[in-house]
Amino acid sequence: MIELDFAKQGGLVPAVVQDAGDGRVLMVAYMNPSSWQKTLDTGEAHYWSRSRQEIWHKGGTSGHVQKVRAVYVDCDRDTVLLQVEQVGGAACHTGHRSCFHLRVQGDSLVTEGEPVFDPKKVYGK
Repeated sequence: MIELDFAKQGGLVPAVVQDAGDGRVLMVAYMNPSSWQKTLDTGEAHYWSRSRQEIWHKGGTSGHVQKVRAVYVDCDRDTVLLQVEQVGGAACHTGHRSCFHLRVQGDSLVTEGEPVFDPKKVYGK
């Protein structure tokens, strides 16, 4: 079993998620020991939702799952890099491909790109 240092950061490790095809950073999430093991067991990304306090299967509601293609652990064993195939083309709950779709331009944020899906239709919110 691969052991990560979950104790250092309150039981969680950050997970940087990158598109396996083009290298674009899609999102950053957190994993606890259970979501880490579930990701390794299933080959699909699972995270710990800090707001809901539960394991979250990425794409479980939207269908935009993340198929894990490679996993890297940093030298301190307290951060994970997942290279994924992003099914459906969107990682962000706003419908955008990447959660990093807001670019700083002067004193404001500018949205880059169009959403892949309408979150109101998918999540009903």
